[in-house]
Parts: sequence; C-alpha cells; structure tokens
Amino acid sequence: MTAAAIEARGVGRTYDGRWALRGLDLAVAPGELYGFLGPNGAGKTTTIRILAGLLRPTEGTVRIAGLDHTTAPRELKSIVGLVPDTPPLYEYLTGRQYVALVASLWRVGRRERDERAARLLHELGLDDVADELCRGYSHGTRKKIHLTAVLTTQPRVLLLDEPSTGLDPRSVRALKDLLLAEAGRGTTVLFSTHVLETAEQICHRVGILHRGRLRAEGTVAELRAAHGDATLEATFLRLTAADGEGNGAAAR
Repeated sequence: MTAAAIEARGVGRTYDGRWALRGLDLAVAPGELYGFLGPNGAGKTTTIRILAGLLRPTEGTVRIAGLDHTTAPRELKSIVGLVPDTPPLYEYLTGRQYVALVASLWRVGRRERDERAARLLHELGLDDVADELCRGYSHGTRKKIHLTAVLTTQPRVLLLDEPSTGLDPRSVRALKDLLLAEAGRGTTVLFSTHVLETAEQICHRVGILHRGRLRAEGTVAELRAAHGDATLEATFLRLTAADGEGNGAAAR
C-alpha cells in the first residue's frame, strides 16, 4: 500500500480551554483530491493550520509525506503549499513580482519560474492584472495570485482554505480545472469549502466536519448511500443539523 501523504491520528486542539478539534483521524493518499466540508466554526481552518504547521495540536500526531512538523519543520515547509482564505500579499509589489518573490524564496530557477507563472497566470485569467500592484486587488484576485505563487514551487501537498470564496463563476471553473490537473500530476490536494457542488464535482473523497469532529468520510456516492440520501446536500444537512451550526468561539 502507498503511504499516506497526509496522516493525522487522534488530533485535537483547544482554544482557551475549549476543544475546537478533537479525535481527528485522517489519511489522504498521494494524488488524492480531498474536500473538507463543514458549517462555520466546524474546525476546518484549525485543521488546515495544524496540517500546514502553523498551529501545534494539543493532542495527537500529524505526518506529511512521512515527516513530522516537530522533527523536520524545514523539510516540510519545502513540500507543503498553503493558500489561506486571506492571503498575505506584499501591497507594493505587482502580482507578477509577488509570484517571482515566492518562487525565489523556494529557490525555483528563473526559467522554470517564468514558464510556470506564465501558464498559471493565464489559466487563472490573470494576464491583464498581473502587472498591477497587489494593493488594488479584489479578494478573489489576491487569492488567485497567491495560488499562482504557491504552485510555482510545485508542492507535493497543497492545502487550501475556502479557495472559491470571492471568485466569480468563470474563476471557480478555472480553479476546479487547475486542482484536478494538479491531482493528476500527483499533488495531494486538501481543501475546505462551503460549496457542496465544488466538492461533489471534483473530490475523490470528502469529510464532513462538525463541532470539531469528523462525522463522516468517503466518496460522495458512499456517503449518500450510507445515509439513504439523494444528494450530498441532504447528507450534509442531516449530519450537521442535530446540534446547530458549530460551537461558537471554540471552533474555527
């Protein structure tokens, strides 16, 4: 069997003494496209930050491509790409300059960088704005520029927090195509989303997170069959309806 690209065992995280995430067991295979679904406050962002090494879990263990953040942080940073919901761009660089800066920090050669950047900027519809200052970008454009920068480094594992937020329908379609292409090249992709349609269309498997716990996991067909539902939406609503929309400030 192929080793998991992302593996979490018994992972939990507290904020101010309250559990935002508890007992998370997760295994995502190399080249898999995995979608994290959940209402606001379910713990999706906390999970992604832990996987990216930005937060330490209160309990449990995390391994990315067989590596542990506590023992191999530098190696992990070189193979994990993170696209947060609000990317931290440099306001007085152009989008193209920002992409070049990120690629240079990851020691990507100039020719490779320029070739990858040109392709990605075009695929994401950024040709006309790539030479404008980042300070003038909309939320959606900022997210696409940062995604371009991350993908120029060719990460083995790509983590995205609500990647379609702020995108117009054409950009959402381009994003779906790009994530499918990355998975096809062997990149492991895990993303959180509120958009069930996106998960249903492109994910190999999905996990439904609620109140900090993974309530169900599998292919869309498996989840629907297990709960006797006609749609993923019906399954999602069933699994997240029992005790409301999350646990307030405890989960993020």
